[in-house]
Amino acid sequence: MSPTRLSRLESSMRIVLEFNEAFNRHDIPGMVARMSDDCIFEDPAHVPDGKKYTGKEAISHYWEAFFRQSPQARMEIEEIFGMGLRCVLRWRCTRDKDDGSIGYIRGVDLFQLRDGAISEQLSYVKGLYDHE
Repeated sequence: MSPTRLSRLESSMRIVLEFNEAFNRHDIPGMVARMSDDCIFEDPAHVPDGKKYTGKEAISHYWEAFFRQSPQARMEIEEIFGMGLRCVLRWRCTRDKDDGSIGYIRGVDLFQLRDGAISEQLSYVKGLYDHE
């Protein structure tokens, strides 16, 4: 593999890792800075297909509500790998439950990148995405 091609693979994963670091700081501007203006995000919460958000403003509103509901949310990376302009992230997210305790869910995000920015993030979870 050429150094240029390897650099592109590493770049995609680096951007997703930076996005995840911003998530763990609850730094929405930092998350959005790694997205294209027309980024598409499909959340895992609306079963069975997720809800689609398009553009930085709509996605920012989603994350604002998410962090308001789960102020202890934290994403732990279980595995990450990249393939060109695509990146797969397997994760475990700890978050607040309705009874005040902390629970977790596990899932996978499929990322597509374009021009050094996340242009698509499709999120999937194991089981139901709720606060039980």
